[in-house]
Amino acid sequence: MITLLSTIFSILGIIQFVLGNFANGFIALVNCIDWVKRQKISSTDVVVTAMAVSRIVLFCVMLIHWYYILLHPALYSLKVRTIFHVAWTISNHYSTWLATSLSIFYLLKIVNFSSLTFLHLKWRVKSVVLMMLLGTSFILVLQVVVISVSGTMQRSEFEGNFTQKTKLRDILWLSHVTLLILGNLTPFTMFLISFLLPIFSLCKHLRKMQLNGKGFQDPCTKVHIKAMQTVISFLLLFAFYFLVLIISIWRPKKLHEEPFLLLFPTVKVIYPSVHSFILIWGNRKLTQAFLLFLWQLGCWLKERK
Repeated sequence: MITLLSTIFSILGIIQFVLGNFANGFIALVNCIDWVKRQKISSTDVVVTAMAVSRIVLFCVMLIHWYYILLHPALYSLKVRTIFHVAWTISNHYSTWLATSLSIFYLLKIVNFSSLTFLHLKWRVKSVVLMMLLGTSFILVLQVVVISVSGTMQRSEFEGNFTQKTKLRDILWLSHVTLLILGNLTPFTMFLISFLLPIFSLCKHLRKMQLNGKGFQDPCTKVHIKAMQTVISFLLLFAFYFLVLIISIWRPKKLHEEPFLLLFPTVKVIYPSVHSFILIWGNRKLTQAFLLFLWQLGCWLKERK
């Protein structure tokens, strides 16, 4: 039964690896080609490209992780596990926070409020995103330090009584859980805000259009709805990812059993994989490039036949 589950999770993981790398590689390639042609690139495209690259790294880390678990379990030592944990933490951190930055770009681009604070943020959106990424890097550094210290402590022969050893492990575990929840609860809250504020803005806009006797199918309304569809997709996927993360935290012993060693990484990678396809669908430039690719692929297949 365990072998069957491992096979199923491995197949699902490989499928997600292929599709996720294709989607993110496509996004990065299209934006880089457009950058070369135009000799300039927007801030949004920079964030999207950086997010795509971080997810490609994340998928590669996950693939190597599966390779060690299935084919070389004897080499999957505590040191190797710590290295993978650090690599996954770094790549996952930037994947999540760059996606959060993208939702903030969408929010400040489509929502119109007369508040001076909101207008200030809208005018300085680049600085806001940059400061947010720099600020969250402090959480990342703390996470890496806690993971490294915990791995070193488990590998070395800890001298001291059992009580001291237990207290240190408890402190490290509590620090790790706190930082992990904080590092994911904060972007989830920002995703939620990025979804709720456009709703308020859209309701305000629709009331204004109704008072002026105009229809609801104006360009501004369509932009609001399109952005909200994209953001709610991000929100639902990230909520599912966050739920799986919480379960894995509260059942740590399960993570060391072979099926769960593959299950949790497979489920966690659904978010960055599907999110990238939604991003292609929600971006006009990427959608047009993707449709052109499919048309050229269809023509090539017909010629081969």
